[in-house]
Amino acid sequence: MSNYRIKVLNKIAPEGLDLLGDGYSVSADEQDPEGILVRSSQVDTDLYPSLLAVARAGAGVNNITVNKATEKGICVFNTPGANANAVAELVFIMLGIRARNIHQAINFCHDLAGLSDKEITEQIEARKSTFRGFELAGKTLGVLGLGKIGVHVANGGVRRQMRVTGFDPSPALENIHSLYPEVNIARSWREVVEQANVLTLHMPFSEKLRGFINADVLKRLPQGAILINYARGPLVDETSVLEALNSGHLAGYITDFPTAAMLKHPKIIASPHLGASTEESEEHCACMAVQELMAYLEYGTVSHSVNFPTVESIPSDEVHTRLIMINRDVPGMIGFASQKVGAHGINISSYLNESNGSIGYNIIDMESPIPDDLVQEIAAHKDVVRTRTIIFADRHRD
Repeated sequence: MSNYRIKVLNKIAPEGLDLLGDGYSVSADEQDPEGILVRSSQVDTDLYPSLLAVARAGAGVNNITVNKATEKGICVFNTPGANANAVAELVFIMLGIRARNIHQAINFCHDLAGLSDKEITEQIEARKSTFRGFELAGKTLGVLGLGKIGVHVANGGVRRQMRVTGFDPSPALENIHSLYPEVNIARSWREVVEQANVLTLHMPFSEKLRGFINADVLKRLPQGAILINYARGPLVDETSVLEALNSGHLAGYITDFPTAAMLKHPKIIASPHLGASTEESEEHCACMAVQELMAYLEYGTVSHSVNFPTVESIPSDEVHTRLIMINRDVPGMIGFASQKVGAHGINISSYLNESNGSIGYNIIDMESPIPDDLVQEIAAHKDVVRTRTIIFADRHRD
C-alpha cells in the first residue's frame, strides 16, 4: 500500500484520525500532502501540487477553493448529516431561550445575589411577568433548505406541535422520505416565508445566495416573526435585519455568526459558531471525512463529494490496476479511453462512468499491469483533467 501524506488543519477528533493506519503519514506540518483534513481553516488547493483530495469535517465548503480544485481534478468532500442532530438541537435550545426570555430571566436572578430569601421572593413576584414569553406549539415554523439538518429541524418542529412548512429547490429523495408526514412541502420559498412565525435557514451557501435574506424577503414575513440562521452568515443581509428589528417588524434574530454590529442589539441572540460543537458531532464528522478520504485514495471511489459525481466500486480480487480518468463532461470520452486501452492489447474487466454535468469520472479496472505510455496518452487528451493509477498488486492472484 502507498504511504499517503495527509495534512491536518484544525483539531480533528482522534476517533477519526485513529482510522488512518500504517499506510498514512499524518502531520499538521506536511507541505506537499496528497490529502487534507480540515474543519474551518481556509484551503487554497493551488498551494499543494500533489493534492488529490480535501475532506471537510462539516457540511459547508466555502472555506475551500472548490472551483480551483475541480479545474485540477482534486476531489472535495464534505460530511452532510454528520452534525445534523447537534445543529437541530441547538436551534430549538436557542429558540426556547428567545421564546421564554430565558437569557433576561437568568440575568435577573443573578442580580438578586446578596438579597435575603424574603427579598428574593418579593422581587420575583413583582418582576416575573416581565419575562412572560410564548409557547412554540401552534406556531408556524418555516424551514428553508431540506437537507439533513433541515429535515431534523422540521421533524423537531412537528414533535413540538408546531405547524411546519419547508422548501428546497432540489431536494434529495432520501431526505424527503425522512420528513414526518405532517411537514408541508411548499412550492416556493415565498410560500414558506409568508407563513412563518419562525423562519430558520438551513441551505448551503453560494455566491448567488449571498444576502438572500434582504429587506424584500423580510417584508414578506408576518409581523413579529423570528429569524434563525444556523446555516451560513452571508446568507443574511445584516443591514436589512437590523432595520427590520429596529422597526419592530422582526421580533428577534438568532444566529451562530455574531458580528460587531449585532452583538449589542437587544433583539439579537448570538452563539459563537457552536452549531456542530458537540463531542458526538465532531466525532461523527471526523470519522465520516476520514472514511471518504481513505476510500478515495485507496480505491478511487467517490461519496459525498461537492464537485465530483458519486462512483462507488470495490475492485474484485482479480483486478491488478485501476485507472482513474477525470475529464470534462464532453461526448466521446468513454470511447476514447476504451480505444486507447485496447490499442495496447489490454483487456478491461470493468468500466464505470458517472458525470455531474461538468465532470466525468471513470474507473477502469484491468487484471494486468499497464504501461506508463498508456496513461500518458490518455492524460494528453485536451479534455482530460487528471489521471491516477492505483495498483492492487498485493491483492492480485497470480
